[in-house]
Amino acid sequence: MTEGNFVDYVKLHINSGNGGKGSIHLHREKFITKGGPDGGDGGRGGHVIVKGNSNLWTLYNFKFKRHFSAGHGENGSKNRSSGAQGDDVFIEVPIGTVIKNSKTNQIIYEITDENKEFILLEGGLGGLGNWHFKSSTRQTPRYAQPGQKGKELDVTLELKVLADVGLVGFPNAGKSTLLASLTGAKPKIANYEFTTLKPNLGIVPYRNFKSFVLADIPGIIEGASKGKGLGHYFLRHIERNSILLFMIPCDSKNVKKDFNILMSELKEYNPELLDKDFAIAITKCDLLDNDLIEEYRIEMKNNFTKTPYFLISSISKYGINRLKDGLWNLLN
Repeated sequence: MTEGNFVDYVKLHINSGNGGKGSIHLHREKFITKGGPDGGDGGRGGHVIVKGNSNLWTLYNFKFKRHFSAGHGENGSKNRSSGAQGDDVFIEVPIGTVIKNSKTNQIIYEITDENKEFILLEGGLGGLGNWHFKSSTRQTPRYAQPGQKGKELDVTLELKVLADVGLVGFPNAGKSTLLASLTGAKPKIANYEFTTLKPNLGIVPYRNFKSFVLADIPGIIEGASKGKGLGHYFLRHIERNSILLFMIPCDSKNVKKDFNILMSELKEYNPELLDKDFAIAITKCDLLDNDLIEEYRIEMKNNFTKTPYFLISSISKYGINRLKDGLWNLLN
């Protein structure tokens, strides 16, 4: 998936259908001059319904269509005939889409299952025909209910990437290079910060025709949980990953400090993120000789006694197979 096709934030305007009018009709036929009221009910207006689709990975289609309107209900007619219901509108979205009210920013619903349907806006009810209002004292009512008006709403769709492993780290830590090395993805790679502005996904082939999905999350900086550096847009994608792989380059001045900063930002944004399984990858190890690599192993063993860690180089492929084995074991 190219970065230009990955759309993860759109605003839509939706309208449900109006209900049809109830009929005002008095029954008439040969030899029956006063048959009484028989006006039928109006049809219900169409609903606006969202539906989960696991074959979709992006909100790209909504770049070209942002207004959705359901059909209106038909009016009732004679012989107590009800009007036809308005056509419902189905909006298919990827799994992991969060729907918010654009004005209040409150979450309305979150799509988490395939083919799961949710009525986002109900259509207006059809009006009752005049036969509902007859009584012993009012035998020929000449009025009926009008149908209810449909509703309108501005909603925001936010997509959280759904992947097995999410790459987390500061800008320019080598996340996109690793994604390109492990998968067939071709993310934009350059030697400057925030080269990646939207998540990239790739499938990592493993032994015996097995595979898992890897997500390259845009870089996080200190203060991201407060929105710095588009932090809120980036951090939400981490919530949908089973495992987090923290990536820290070997030329970092203090690996433990960098790791603690990343963990702190995740905790500030959503404390539940700390419940996920995670591992650490020291990247760009092709810059180190054998002695420095051994020193790194000792340092990592002392500072991260319970956390799986890997020394890797996406360029020279050093430690890549060991990393794939380690991630697969964590996943399973």
